[in-house]
Amino acid sequence: MSKPDELLVDVAALVESGSSNQMSLTVVAGGAVITGRLAPEAVWRQRVSEVLADSAQLGAFAAAFTATAREEGQPTHLHFHVARILQGSVGIPETGGMYRVAIEDVSAWTMGDFSYSDH
Repeated sequence: MSKPDELLVDVAALVESGSSNQMSLTVVAGGAVITGRLAPEAVWRQRVSEVLADSAQLGAFAAAFTATAREEGQPTHLHFHVARILQGSVGIPETGGMYRVAIEDVSAWTMGDFSYSDH
C-alpha cells in the first residue's frame, strides 16, 4: 500500500496500547498470507530475544531485540506471534512463529486467523 490503511493502523495502535494481545489477524504482504495473533512490539521483541538467548549459535543476536522504549506516533509494523505463513494447505511453521510485517506492505487483511486442514 502506498498509504497504509488507517483502520489497520488503528488496530495496531490498540494492540500497542496494551488493550489486548488476543487480536487475531490475517494479512497479505508481498504475496505471502500470514495469519496469527498480534502482540505489542515490546512483548514481541522480548520473546524473540529470549528464543535467541537460548540458542548456542544465535545467542549473540539476542541483545539486538531487547525491548526498548517505543517511539511516539502511529505504529509502522505489525508484530505477529503464534503465526504461520500459509502455503497451500500447510502453515509454516506448524507450531507458529514470530513475524514482523511493515503495515505499508499489507495489500489485504481480515480479522481472525485462518485455519487449514487436509480433510
